[in-house]
Amino acid sequence: MFDFLSLPLWAVLGVIVLSAYFVRGITGFGSGLIAIPLLAIFLPLSVVVPMIGLLDYIASSGHGMRHRQQVQWREILPLLPFTLLGVGVALYLFHTLDGELLRQALGGFILLYAFYTLIGRSPAGRVSRWWALPGGGLGGLIGTLFGTGGPFYVIYLQLRKLDKGQFRATIAMVFLIDGSTRIVGYFATGLYHAQTIVLVAAALPLMVLAMYLGGRVHTSLSQRAFQRGIGILLIGSGLVLLLR
Repeated sequence: MFDFLSLPLWAVLGVIVLSAYFVRGITGFGSGLIAIPLLAIFLPLSVVVPMIGLLDYIASSGHGMRHRQQVQWREILPLLPFTLLGVGVALYLFHTLDGELLRQALGGFILLYAFYTLIGRSPAGRVSRWWALPGGGLGGLIGTLFGTGGPFYVIYLQLRKLDKGQFRATIAMVFLIDGSTRIVGYFATGLYHAQTIVLVAAALPLMVLAMYLGGRVHTSLSQRAFQRGIGILLIGSGLVLLLR
């Protein structure tokens, strides 16, 4: 099934998974932004996106449930209808949409916001919950199409001024809800094959170890360092979308 992958390549895939979920353990997001473009060098996107989608769902389930007391449901509920709409539209367009121009425009927007975040200037107060419309809609749409919709949820929740503990728990719950919808859609459209399940099973222990180690690093981060980490990850996301 994976005869074209040598032992060194299996090791490379393992390092990619470890790195992606170590970052997720620190920040609460970012695994797809790192893993999907790197894994796609060696595996088809039709395998990589559903694979990381399922791993992210498992990761979000564990983290969201463990820290459910910090989940800010008032911030999640406005996102849900727009997220579901975005996922539905993306599943309809999955095999037909030419997304090159969209990816470039999206990457440019994320880069601009990331640099804005790193400068340290942010709105004095919370933005309106009406920003859940683009945040949820584009998060569901882009996440389902390309596996990289997290920045929209991140931007929305950051502008809602959550502290880092609330942020990590809430973004995990958002990914859990978003991911469950996407996984059902991937199954319905036949994107889960035996090789995908084998890859998920092989990556699962690495994911658990990396999330644990990343979680320990998180506890020593200041709020400002946490914000810088988010900005750097958003820059990475924007570059991936521009250069992909």
